[in-house]
Amino acid sequence: MTSKLDEFDRRILGLLQRDASLSMDALAEQVGLSRNACWRRVRQMEEAGVIRARVVLADPDKVGCPLEVVVQVRTHAHDPDWMERFQRVIGAMPEVVGAYRMTGDLDYLLRVRVADVSAYDAFYKRVIARIPALDISASFVMEEIKETTALPL
Repeated sequence: MTSKLDEFDRRILGLLQRDASLSMDALAEQVGLSRNACWRRVRQMEEAGVIRARVVLADPDKVGCPLEVVVQVRTHAHDPDWMERFQRVIGAMPEVVGAYRMTGDLDYLLRVRVADVSAYDAFYKRVIARIPALDISASFVMEEIKETTALPL
């Protein structure tokens, strides 16, 4: 459906990416469509998978996980069994808010949210007990300069 997105769809997506709680009336008014036409477009984008979910973005400080850690993982194993085990273990850890398989020297990059350094240490110990890795290094985020879930349209 990507190639079929017109200007109305892009405007709808832009608004919903900033505030998914907008009522259909408010959304329709802001994009210049009738309520029903706007609702149909939203439903079509949901059915096509363009809109994957509508979520709430929680404030990390207020929910007890203010420390963001960028974790770099290097492994000597690249076989399917190791990859499946890694994905299963990392997928089950709620502290991991992003996990990416990378190109180049780095194998995996994780974004982790925890309460503090000791909580990260506990996370680290759980990871190394479950997954053999060549190297795991962490960088603690000192300042968040930009963080968004909105995609450029």
